[in-house]
Amino acid sequence: MQINRTGSAQWSGGLKDGKGQISTQSGALKHYPYGFSSRFEGIPGTNPEELIGAAHAGCFTMALSLILEEAGLRATDMETTAKVTLESVESGFAITAIHLTLTGTVPNTDERTFIELANKAKAGCPVSKALSAVPISLDVKLA
Repeated sequence: MQINRTGSAQWSGGLKDGKGQISTQSGALKHYPYGFSSRFEGIPGTNPEELIGAAHAGCFTMALSLILEEAGLRATDMETTAKVTLESVESGFAITAIHLTLTGTVPNTDERTFIELANKAKAGCPVSKALSAVPISLDVKLA
């Protein structure tokens, strides 16, 4: 089975004075603004790093849901945040780390098992695999 999804970006102008719009195939984002100021200066708008973070958090949490199910467990609630670090390095800017923070409520399990299964999801989720050139860390808390 092959599934293709698309995202697109439009840009006009230079780096600092330019403006862009990001859209997704589903329409969840449609011509959503992004630019230098939203990426580097904290001005409202989106940026590639937060989109990567949202995609990674969503993928990881779904993968963990499957792994829990395979272990005979079911989460009543899970919340994941992905902090994507963009840094200036010798060759320019690079994403140098992604840190996942997970809090979950999973009846009938213990923290050790939850951490083990979460690490399995971190290693196996497709977005983690796509971002494997970047160190990905994980903190887990069972509520």
